[in-house]
Amino acid sequence: MPPYLAGREREKEEFARLLDQESILDNLVLTGLRGVGKTVLLDTLKPMAHAKDWLWVGNDLSESSSMTERNLSTRLLADLAVATSNIVVSTRKRPSAGFVPTAGTAERVLDFNALQRIWNDTPGLASDKLKAVLDRTWDALEPNGVPGVVFAYDEAQNLADHGSRDEYPLSLLLDAFQSIQRKGTPYMLALVGLPTLFPKLVDARTFAERMFRVVMLDRLSEQASSDAMTKPIESFGSPTSLTPESVKRIYEASRGYPYFIQFICREAFDVWMLQPRAEIPISGILRKLDDDFFAGRWARVTDRQRDLLVIIAHLDSSSREFSVQDIVSASKRSAKPFTSSHVNRMLVSLGEAGLVYKNRRGRYSLAVPLLDAFILRQLEEQGQ
Repeated sequence: MPPYLAGREREKEEFARLLDQESILDNLVLTGLRGVGKTVLLDTLKPMAHAKDWLWVGNDLSESSSMTERNLSTRLLADLAVATSNIVVSTRKRPSAGFVPTAGTAERVLDFNALQRIWNDTPGLASDKLKAVLDRTWDALEPNGVPGVVFAYDEAQNLADHGSRDEYPLSLLLDAFQSIQRKGTPYMLALVGLPTLFPKLVDARTFAERMFRVVMLDRLSEQASSDAMTKPIESFGSPTSLTPESVKRIYEASRGYPYFIQFICREAFDVWMLQPRAEIPISGILRKLDDDFFAGRWARVTDRQRDLLVIIAHLDSSSREFSVQDIVSASKRSAKPFTSSHVNRMLVSLGEAGLVYKNRRGRYSLAVPLLDAFILRQLEEQGQ
């Protein structure tokens, strides 16, 4: 967690508005590139929910969690059980093995085993079972004065349906929560992931477009970036401070992405601990950033994919959006130009590798921030 979260007031206000809904009509999708601070912001929203007495359950969604409907249900039940395991419910005692039945009730808690029994004992499809668990859980929570439950899941872009195996975990999640919310149950989804997340939700169920409020996290403004650098120094009374020139250099090198601001500032402070009046070695820090953050991703692409990414890095719109035609036109100046069909195929494979993504307007963007700058630095080092 950064010492000071800069530039995210609008996003926090939006989440506060979602918590104040009388009926849950809008759920949250928090999306953006890696390095914009999605997980940090999600961790900041949790105490906001607790301050209004909402329960908070959630986890990171691994690919294995989304392989089958049962796996996803187990993930939800396990996370929900953390919040409900201290809730006592009364159940009717079963008759004894003898001739005289035992009367009365017994007290049990809604731990994972109890939730799992409800899931197993409910007839029907996996969606019927999950809805039954959510219904029964709310019946137990409501008398305790709980205003609602936030189901918060990071890395939610891993959610997917698998039609070839007749497994639809993503559709299961959307169907179950839409059904439960229509009954007035205040269960809210907060899904966090890369920009591919929301198109996936809509492809699975078209009603998802009306079900979610999409909050797109972008890089910080110059002022917010400056606050992220200087306010922690001020609040902690550090003997070292950043000059306006240093702040500007770090902002230009990081382009306002919170992860890179933190990385560069930490490295700069390590230098200043040894040489208090030294200049910030931006080029050396960027070289370390290349090794720590970019090199592994770059090593996984083929030579021809690198050729395509080099062309993208030289586009004027490389840090924003670009089209297949933009790439084809620019490639005509290279020794091995690309055709449209070839570009389309390669963009699909680069998307699967997590390096590019296609937005809902049919245009593409780099999925890794500052990847274009990294590529240009590699070419410069190689004398190209």
